[in-house]
Amino acid sequence: MSDLMKLWPGRSLTITPDRGKEFAKVQCLTDKFGTPFYFPDPHSPWQRGTNENTNGLLREYLPKGTDLDSITDRRIQAYAEQMNNRPRKCLGWKTPYEIFFNVVLHLI
Repeated sequence: MSDLMKLWPGRSLTITPDRGKEFAKVQCLTDKFGTPFYFPDPHSPWQRGTNENTNGLLREYLPKGTDLDSITDRRIQAYAEQMNNRPRKCLGWKTPYEIFFNVVLHLI
């Protein structure tokens, strides 16, 4: 995560991870990058609504039970590109790509 934060400094205003143990030492990231972490309450997926919605969109490409070992990296990249170029209601019908890179992809 530290490497990703270095690539685009200041782009993440907050981070709301799941409650996995891999985020046990987030204070060092908060100190290093100044990005606050907010942990959701246990068993409260609605506190991470965009993440839950994105998981649902991902299931359109990779239904539960899909053998991920059979999916190539190239295919995963294609899914990510499609999802990042899909307009979202929560973004005012802009795409995640448009928001992140501050560009306009469509004029309609």
